[in-house]
Amino acid sequence: MRTLKIAIVVVVVAAAALGGYLYWHHSVLYPGTDDAYVQANVVSVAPQVSGRIAGVLVQDQQRVKTDQVLFELDRTPFELAVEHDEAAVAQVRQDIAEREAAVTAAQAQLNNAQVELANAHTKAMRAAELRKKNFISAQAYDDSRAQELSAQAQVRLAQAQLLQARQALGQTGERNAELRAALALLDRAQWELGQTVLKASCDGRIAKLTLRPGDAVQAGVSPFRLVCDKQFWVDANFQETDLSRIRVGQPATIRVDMYPGHIFPGRVVSVGPAAGDAFSLLPPENATGNWVKVTQRVPVRVDVLGSDPPPAPLRVGTSATVVVDTTSLGKAVTGK
Repeated sequence: MRTLKIAIVVVVVAAAALGGYLYWHHSVLYPGTDDAYVQANVVSVAPQVSGRIAGVLVQDQQRVKTDQVLFELDRTPFELAVEHDEAAVAQVRQDIAEREAAVTAAQAQLNNAQVELANAHTKAMRAAELRKKNFISAQAYDDSRAQELSAQAQVRLAQAQLLQARQALGQTGERNAELRAALALLDRAQWELGQTVLKASCDGRIAKLTLRPGDAVQAGVSPFRLVCDKQFWVDANFQETDLSRIRVGQPATIRVDMYPGHIFPGRVVSVGPAAGDAFSLLPPENATGNWVKVTQRVPVRVDVLGSDPPPAPLRVGTSATVVVDTTSLGKAVTGK
């Protein structure tokens, strides 16, 4: 009887040891964590221009499609800005045309002055020959020289006026700096007018929408969120002691607390470069003599595979449990 009891104890101890070993071995090959949370791309919907809401075309928690109109701003001030800048461009073009005409007139004036100078120079040369033969008086010769000098002065004046007209004009056509500046303002006004209609950037669901017609919104300030549902993943925080076998590309199973009977297939896509608290506002200070060693956790991103979107609708921030199959070949973390 005593021998039987001893045998039973031995068997129980051996079974417990074997079970413990198998559990340990399984946990090594299939590390898991319940410190995991569902994530997705969350777009902060923000207008690029400030204005008042003219209409809200969606409701909170509504599902929307890519490029579906979410809300519209009052177009009136932006349309007026476009009209103003269009008029400014037209005025600049008119001013350029006038300056081009001024350049043409200055060029013609220079041509006329050069003709007058050539004529005065010819007369002065003839007068000089006649003076040598005493056919004309000294006064007549001096008058011809004075006319030549005056014609030279008129040429220099016309040249200066032409240079001034060209500088006032600048580059011609669409290369004109003033015209390019006016066109840039018009493009900006037209772009701002186009921003009065805000559309969804992805398929997803609206979150925290409280906008109403008449509300004022500021450029760059997000009044609500759009949760994209084309791609979900889980940020699983594994203990650092579990990372030695985890590789990018390894398969994983995901259980979401919302759906206890449903298993989502997954794949490891990245392993965080630091522990979760390394980038916190107040990171731990371990350079002291009274620190306590605590096993740290490192975030591992696991993509949710399957249909798009998944058959069971997921929610950002919900809890999950992730188990990675490290028996499958993957890519080393350092090589990704």
